[in-house]
Amino acid sequence: MKVKFNRNSELTNFIKDNQDKFEAKLLSEAVNVAGKINDILNTGNIDLLKNAQNLVIYVVEEKEQELIDFAIIEGVAWAQHALTLSFKLEWVQAIRRTLWHFLHKYEKFKETTFTRDDFFDLERKVNDSIDSFINNFFLSYSEYKDELLNSQRKLVEHLSVPIIPVSPTVAVLPLIGSVDDYRMQTIEQKVLMDISRLKLETLIMDLSGLTEMDEDVIVHFENILSGVTMMGCKAVITGMRAELVRNMIRLGVTFNHQAETHGTLQQTLKKYLVV
Repeated sequence: MKVKFNRNSELTNFIKDNQDKFEAKLLSEAVNVAGKINDILNTGNIDLLKNAQNLVIYVVEEKEQELIDFAIIEGVAWAQHALTLSFKLEWVQAIRRTLWHFLHKYEKFKETTFTRDDFFDLERKVNDSIDSFINNFFLSYSEYKDELLNSQRKLVEHLSVPIIPVSPTVAVLPLIGSVDDYRMQTIEQKVLMDISRLKLETLIMDLSGLTEMDEDVIVHFENILSGVTMMGCKAVITGMRAELVRNMIRLGVTFNHQAETHGTLQQTLKKYLVV
């Protein structure tokens, strides 16, 4: 008997006709997940039993693209609601075992026997399809999580560059912690945009809170100061620490042409906020 899955597959109808038995067998195979079905439904509006039936139909009817699309949607949903991945993996493997159980029942129901070639062809199609679902699910899950982490990092970096207006034309940018090349790019974007948005005439950059600035970052910072000048804004630097100054001297970097320097922020504010 040559087994062929298609939209009118008798196997699909057989599983649908025995849906209650299929779900009971599935729940018995996924012991840890069975008690979490309602929690997952309430948390992420994810109906595991319905989704299991959809996956089985996509597998037996060889709907490859629908299966991949379904896996991607599922991956995003689980990532959005931070659902436990071990539950998903256990659930999909339980679906695999349950499907094979019903394939055996179907064979008895039809009173036929798969030939060796038919069986191995069937085994390849079923397991490859379920493996494809798992792979695309985890890829989708990981990509969503990576995008979320990146967006959160961008938000944190954006908040770590607070440009604080202290008068209609003067603002202060306090830099705290270490500055790497990624953060320097954020600083550059924020500085140039806010100079334009706030119509600043003077930007005071307080470096007293910096703990580390790499050589490449120092050079990048010099370029930012040039950009500030090109925007028609005066750059003022305060609070440069001795270690930073030593690195600048060693690199031959000087801010003399790009910025005015002062020892402390307090001194600078007194000068630029005189009424």
